This record gives sequence, structure tokens and C-alpha cells, in this order.
Amino acid sequence: MNRGTVAIAIVQHQVMIIQLVQAASGCSHHRRDRWLDVYTYTPFGDHLFLASSVPQARIAPSDLLTVFPFRTTTMDMIELPAQAHQEFLQLKAKHQKKQENLWRAWKAKSR
Repeated sequence: MNRGTVAIAIVQHQVMIIQLVQAASGCSHHRRDRWLDVYTYTPFGDHLFLASSVPQARIAPSDLLTVFPFRTTTMDMIELPAQAHQEFLQLKAKHQKKQENLWRAWKAKSR
């Protein structure tokens, strides 16, 4: 994965669009990298994502959910193609359901 690669990842327990900055080693990202430096984006409208309130993050490679086959050089806004946007919505809904189920299980256990 190279600088500018766009992906979906879990950042601070939320599903977000991310753009790879560079590996901690300063070169392309590899599976063996411990951390990925990324820019984070939140939904703004239909297919549009703006830089989030915390625009830079460091995530583990295991937090990546999907890597898209395109890159972008912009850093303030990303517009996803229809299929990529649909995949984002599906992964976000799946993650939300998982979190709700964990919460219900915890609440049932504490009664």
C-alpha cells in the first residue's frame, strides 16, 4: 500500500474512511508494519467525506477493513465511487450492530 491509498478502517471504535500517509518506517506500508499513519474522514453527504475533527491517527494494520483500488492526493475531502460508498455503509451498519449486541450482552450479564 502506498501513500494516498484510500481504505475503510476502525479508528477510535468508529468505522471511518482513511487515507494512508506513510508507514512509520517512512516507506510504503507492508504487512509487517506495526502502525499505519493515516488521515481520517467522516461522512459529509452523499459519497462525500471531509477531514475529521482529529484528522491524523495511527492505527494497527489489523484495523483495516477494506482497501480500495484507488488513491487520491487530496487531504481535505474525498468523494467515493458508488460501490465504495455502499461498502462503507454496509461495514458501518455491521459494526454498529456488533457494538449494540455487545452492549445488550453486557447489560444482560450485569442484571
